[in-house]
Amino acid sequence: MSDLTEIANLSILLVEPSEVQQKLIIKSLIQSGVKQIETATTQTQALTLLANYQPDLVISSMYLADGTADSLLQNIRSNPRTEHQAFMLVSSERNKKYLEQLRQSGVLAILPKPFTSEAITRALKATLDIISEQEVELEHFDVTLLRVLVVDDSRFARKHIIRVLAGMGIPAPVEAENCKQAIEQLNEQAFDLIVTDYNMPEMDGRELTAAVRGSNSYSHIPILMVSSEANETHLANISQAGVDAICDKPFEPATVRDLLFKIMS
Repeated sequence: MSDLTEIANLSILLVEPSEVQQKLIIKSLIQSGVKQIETATTQTQALTLLANYQPDLVISSMYLADGTADSLLQNIRSNPRTEHQAFMLVSSERNKKYLEQLRQSGVLAILPKPFTSEAITRALKATLDIISEQEVELEHFDVTLLRVLVVDDSRFARKHIIRVLAGMGIPAPVEAENCKQAIEQLNEQAFDLIVTDYNMPEMDGRELTAAVRGSNSYSHIPILMVSSEANETHLANISQAGVDAICDKPFEPATVRDLLFKIMS
């Protein structure tokens, strides 16, 4: 089945208070091949719809009359029925402080306004990757036997990472909410891969990487670093710390699949 056919089968809930912006986004979605689009203008309307309707993707503006994309996403993630809902932000907001919590909560993509048709199509393909569950094939490993340690202080971010990994056929990983717990787990059992956030309190991902690389017992374990940092110098410093690959947050399943193939094969 082609990407265009699969995109046509996607169901979208668009949460946008502006009638003008709503029409523009719908036009872009239709041009990308989407045919099933429901709309809401407020957080309350969106949550009411989600109580009876499970779209493949929620696309939301940052600011709503009765809340924000952040509060909407927190409500979605706090409900066991909707906690795995794919969520995308469309906003002209540039302030990192306002965007960071959304990244930590596992948004699929953050698209600026105005956005290109290529950008929306790429985000839709990332949604397809999430829901289609395409098992990754590694040359020297049976992916179903991979033992993965996921380290992130955000429970929502860990759940998003785990869902992406599960879609590739990787079984439930061991979770650690900070680097101290991660090191305790590393001392207790063997792992084939570490997926760690960079920004964490007390001990960050770079320090965890240094501790892993300095160990006689588990210095060989590949490390995939997930970071919301966009500064190239900062990313270069992370890379030099000994990580095998760096992935943006929010990250796309296709990117993770390629990185896994690179570092595990």
